Amino acid sequence: MDQQTKAALKQDKFVSTTTHGLEWASENRRSVIVTVGILVAVIVIAVVSGLIYNSRSDAASAAFGSAMQAYQTPLAQPGQPTPEGVKTYASTADRAKAANALFLDVANRYGMTPAGKNALYFAGLTYLEAGQKQQAEETLKKVASLWNSNLAALGKFALAQLYRDTGRDPQAIDLYKELAAKPTTTIPAGLAQLTLADLYESEGKTADAKTIYASLKDTKGPAATIAAQKLNPSAPPKLGR
Repeated sequence: MDQQTKAALKQDKFVSTTTHGLEWASENRRSVIVTVGILVAVIVIAVVSGLIYNSRSDAASAAFGSAMQAYQTPLAQPGQPTPEGVKTYASTADRAKAANALFLDVANRYGMTPAGKNALYFAGLTYLEAGQKQQAEETLKKVASLWNSNLAALGKFALAQLYRDTGRDPQAIDLYKELAAKPTTTIPAGLAQLTLADLYESEGKTADAKTIYASLKDTKGPAATIAAQKLNPSAPPKLGR
């Protein structure tokens, strides 16, 4: 079969296929229009949703920045005059309460954004600093259940400290063990294990604490150095581990 014949056959096939396609489209015109309309609507919704999300993310980041600024406001120093135009708080609790309201606002308005989730964590911390332990526990439990493993780990670590401070050591121990078994960038295994060992020492369970230190001393990093010093306090610290 020569090249010209092949080309003609291809052209005939194309014409035939196109003709059938047009005939089908003509017969099913309403269905085609509806389908195309749905596809266009889906695309428009996706684009608009993306723009709205980006806009909300920017707004959330700005609001979170303002809350952090309040959280980092200096405390008034007794006997020292406050410079003109400089805002201060009389106590850590006062500052925490002010920042907490801002963090909660960000978390409530922008909860689906990264800044909103971070704000929820800091709301839990500021509840703690303000002495509102029940609210802190409820908030930190929400953080601990987040899909973001790094942020959830921070929530669990803070929650474990709250349990420890309120006489619920068994619950704190469970969380430290969980964090050690599933380390994250924010809470490495070594940090969770060292904190657990410190809890054991405070309970007088020195053997359990030493078991943890012994398991850490031959690893690498700061946890190994601290563990070695705990096992042999009189030895000079080793550098470069």
